[in-house]
Order: sequence, then C-alpha cells, then structure tokens
Amino acid sequence: MGSYDASRSFLTWVLSIAAHHCIDQIRKRKFVGFSIDEMVDDFLPDLDPLPEQVASQSEEQKKIRGLLNTLSAEDRSAVVMRYWYDFSDEEIGTALHLTVSAVKSRLFRARKQMAQEWLKAESNNAIPERRKHEPSTI
Repeated sequence: MGSYDASRSFLTWVLSIAAHHCIDQIRKRKFVGFSIDEMVDDFLPDLDPLPEQVASQSEEQKKIRGLLNTLSAEDRSAVVMRYWYDFSDEEIGTALHLTVSAVKSRLFRARKQMAQEWLKAESNNAIPERRKHEPSTI
C-alpha cells in the first residue's frame, strides 16, 4: 500500500500488481525439454509405404484431379484454396473478389457437383465388374 498513489485509480494499480505477479510466476516455470527424435517412430507414419498403397493413392489423386477439372475455374480455385491451402472464407473471398456468402455458395455447389461426378464415375466403373462375374445366359 505504500507505493499506491491516491491520485490514480486504485483498480488500475491492483490489476497492474496482479498482472506482474502472473508474469513473474510464468517466468519461474522451468521448461521441460525433450527430443523430438525420440518420438518420431511413435507419431510419424511408416516412410516406406507398400507398393499397393502408393498405387491406390495415385489412383485416388487422378480421380480427384479429374473431378476438379469438371469444375469452373473459379469453383476449382475456391476448392483448392479451401482444402489444399486451408484458406478461410474471407481469404478466398478476397482472392477471388467475392463476398463470404458467395464463397460459401460456390464451395457448396462445387462439393455437390464433385460428389455427383464421383458417384457417376463409380457407378460406371462398377457395372463392368459385376458383369464379369455373372454367369453366362447362353
């Protein structure tokens, strides 16, 4: 109380003391260090994937690229910014000169169109597979 100046706000003085006390407590804490190299095996996936996994991932990537090519340039840009670069609606809107609601609409329509194209492609690919295994009627 000896350092309190009566011409100033009491509340500001008390809050300042509390804030400095908290900062001092944080500074006193010791940082517990660890080596990330010791944890790599626990958290990172196997760096040598099986050939089947690589082929499967490659096929899916081709399908996704094909689906993206069915979209208009602006829709494709919005989807890529959102899902590859993790842009917010505001950032996408700024880049494409759109409002946030227009970005949300564009993303919704693009996802819907891509889903429809995916289902169409899947149904076209599934029909020949079923026919191969069906017994002949001749």
